[in-house]
Amino acid sequence: MDLSGLHSIAERERHSRKPNTIRCCAAMGCEAARSRQVRVALRSAVAAAGRQDSIEVQGVGCLGLCSAGPLVRVEPQGVMYQRVTPEDVQSIVAAVDGGTSTAERADLSHPFFTLQYPIVLENSGKVDPERIESYVAEGGYETLYHVLREMSPAEVVDEVSRSGLRGRGGAGFPTGLKWATVAKTQADWKCVVCNADEGDPGAFMDRAVMESDPHRILEGMAIAAYAVGANQGYIYVRGEYPLAYDRLQVAIQQADRLGLLGSRIFDSPFDFRIDLRIGAGAFVCGEETALMASIQGQRGTPRPRPPYPAEAGLWGKPTLINNVETFANIPPILKRGGGWYAAIGTDKSKGTKVFSLTGHVRHTGLIEVPMGTTLRTIVEDMGDGVPNGRALKAVQTGGSSGGCVPASEIDVSVDYESLAALGSIMGSGGMVVLDDSTDMVDLARFFMEFCADESCGKCVPCRVGTAQIYRLLERFVAREATESDLVLLEELCDLLRSASLCGLGQNAPNPVLSTLRYFREEYEAGMASIGASRGLIREPAVVGRPA
Repeated sequence: MDLSGLHSIAERERHSRKPNTIRCCAAMGCEAARSRQVRVALRSAVAAAGRQDSIEVQGVGCLGLCSAGPLVRVEPQGVMYQRVTPEDVQSIVAAVDGGTSTAERADLSHPFFTLQYPIVLENSGKVDPERIESYVAEGGYETLYHVLREMSPAEVVDEVSRSGLRGRGGAGFPTGLKWATVAKTQADWKCVVCNADEGDPGAFMDRAVMESDPHRILEGMAIAAYAVGANQGYIYVRGEYPLAYDRLQVAIQQADRLGLLGSRIFDSPFDFRIDLRIGAGAFVCGEETALMASIQGQRGTPRPRPPYPAEAGLWGKPTLINNVETFANIPPILKRGGGWYAAIGTDKSKGTKVFSLTGHVRHTGLIEVPMGTTLRTIVEDMGDGVPNGRALKAVQTGGSSGGCVPASEIDVSVDYESLAALGSIMGSGGMVVLDDSTDMVDLARFFMEFCADESCGKCVPCRVGTAQIYRLLERFVAREATESDLVLLEELCDLLRSASLCGLGQNAPNPVLSTLRYFREEYEAGMASIGASRGLIREPAVVGRPA
């Protein structure tokens, strides 16, 4: 394969397109809402109308507004329909030439769509994730070609460093610095790993990218491998993501067939292959040392660092680990330049961030916004606010390791530093909106139960501490706690943060500490004596958990 071959594929794909395209979401969210039946019905309706020559029905990745699926978009008309049923399809086909469909039309002028800044998601809802030709027609793999033929590995690392990209898996470590560390470590074998073990409650950003644009991830990994001197890659996919796994597998086979993975890619000396590994459902395997142990066929438990994976990772060899969103950022950065990317976002948090917006908010789904966008813009404008006449109480960010930002801080800039200052974290991008019916102590108990269940048990502080904190929180929820329980709760949180072996245990107290910081009166209401004396005893619990 050379550049002319790639262009020939793109030209054939473009010329084969029909004047009208009906794109039907084929990501997991819409599939669960019967989008497959809608897609089949659309093809039948097109055939029944004798429009096969002028209308193409295409399965595409996530179209964003997951709460209103199944979603169908008609191009070039630029019309989107929501909550589509098989009964709607005939009117959708009939309306392609300008008529009016009886299907419910989505408002594309809503801020949910207009405030998005798609970089990672630029192909989502546009390309067919099961056809490499569709990706190539959008310029796919051209960046890899130019990197291999025109740039040295050091220049690639410099460009990524210049972009200011930080790892999107949660820690926010500078990606260029990590790449430079792996690149300069001398070894006879190196490896690149894509962490696709997304496990935070309410998070589905990486799943959507894998289901919608799998070739983008492969291209980003290949560029990374060239930059650091690796010839082998692994994608560690969460076992609960079968559709993402299937699409990645198909994508790898297609790229192998065209010579875009494997030996002498684009007739260069660079060889790179990618294998898939399926996680067995352990949340702790999102931690990179536990993930590597799992890939090696061992029990997925973390180990102390240093040495870091960049120096001694898989089988003791230098290993570069980034998550799905990080790799998906790489092709556009190398295509448009690190300076272009660095101009987006804030001073220390560059670029955009993908969030899964869920909970007590009218519009839930997948959004991508520049770093520095305010929480108010995301919740009130893009999410269209809290429904059912309720008031906003807090926004939980960062999943089980994150914290709750109270409504009083809704004008906070969403970036690494600002969220940390409020006691929360960016995390991988889960964002759960909570209305004023939410019991914050019970919410903290929910996350602590999750962490206790997912603790691998290797270190005592995490194994015992999460269970003890969970039991204490049960006492607060049952209104049986005492003042000494509150003191013990805070001491245990401090111990867990300082003595746990890995991030799971170190960050497990975050939901408790942030709710204690902003909603301490709800804990006091759970202390029988104080709650009664201050009139804080609650009515029998009406617990609002995030959807």
